[in-house]
Amino acid sequence: MKEIRNIINTYDQIDWTKEKAALATVVSVEASAYRRIGARMLVQSSGIWIGGISGGCLEGDALKRANVAIFKKEPSIVVYDTMDDDDHQIGVGLGCNGRIEVLFMPIDPADKNNPIERLKKIQAKRTPSIFYQVIGLDSNSLKNMGLFAAEEDQEEFIDTLDISKEALLEKTTIVQNRRKSKVFDFTMQSGENISILIEFLRPELKLIIVGDNYDVNAFAGIANELGWEINVVGLQRKLNKSIFSLSKQVLSYEAAHQLIIDEYTAVVLMSHDYKWDMQILQLFQKQNPPYIGMLGPKKRTLKMQNELQENGNSIDLENTNTFFSPIGLDIGAESPEEIALSVAAEIIAHFRKRAGTFLKFRKGTIHERE
Repeated sequence: MKEIRNIINTYDQIDWTKEKAALATVVSVEASAYRRIGARMLVQSSGIWIGGISGGCLEGDALKRANVAIFKKEPSIVVYDTMDDDDHQIGVGLGCNGRIEVLFMPIDPADKNNPIERLKKIQAKRTPSIFYQVIGLDSNSLKNMGLFAAEEDQEEFIDTLDISKEALLEKTTIVQNRRKSKVFDFTMQSGENISILIEFLRPELKLIIVGDNYDVNAFAGIANELGWEINVVGLQRKLNKSIFSLSKQVLSYEAAHQLIIDEYTAVVLMSHDYKWDMQILQLFQKQNPPYIGMLGPKKRTLKMQNELQENGNSIDLENTNTFFSPIGLDIGAESPEEIALSVAAEIIAHFRKRAGTFLKFRKGTIHERE
């Protein structure tokens, strides 16, 4: 979501009397590639670009392709393929022994249904979004190539393409259940085959940091780089000024109840105050957060568990798979910055359902097959 937000901010600042632009989107990935389906790059006719479709291998060529799309005023699909480890196949080094397809779409700022205008509408959403985009046609006609629609425009999208509503709904359900974007083939009433990318976009992760000591600064800094929505609970007089500029909300301990937990929320207790951690833990546990972690040693957690049981609270910290303490991955972190990195990595691993171990020991590919 951070990349999309950066693209939107750049798009809003373009002087369209002097510039034109195209949006490059990764729409298919086979074997190994640095970026996944949905990676985007906004390219201006002046050569300025934001976002990315690879680790830097393809961006130079993408600038040329984007300008061709801008000049011709029509979309195109470009295939970058180094499955056989031959850089000369495409004139650039993909470097990953993979094959990706990129859609280059000229952007019309006057069209309020262009992809970037559509993406604007989901920035504040706290639930996943579904988008549809035509990325392949049987015929040479480009009439519907690049057609982009949000889930709420599903009916119009179906009518325009004259495809089966039942088939699109079935494939949409598959994507929603897998929580992963995927390309599907459909047959139009005319008999023509068409490929549609059904994209699953998560909302940005909502982070609630509970604490006001100096280690909050390091954690907020990393969270900001990751594009997370930051909310802080603590004593405002103790917090660094930078926290106020990075955070969506800064609340007192007494006002913590105002924060709403959803399925993309992580709570991190780092107040270094046993009483506040205990109180805030019980407060947020009522909302069943998908992740809640607490700074401190194991014995601190066990002490808290015993007190909860003695007071008749049914929270079972040790057997709650969404509660983490000690918090973070075991990387030997010592400094506030290293601890913040460890905690952020654990949160990502938890939400992506990964073990957080060394990739060299992973069986199979780094990413699951699209």
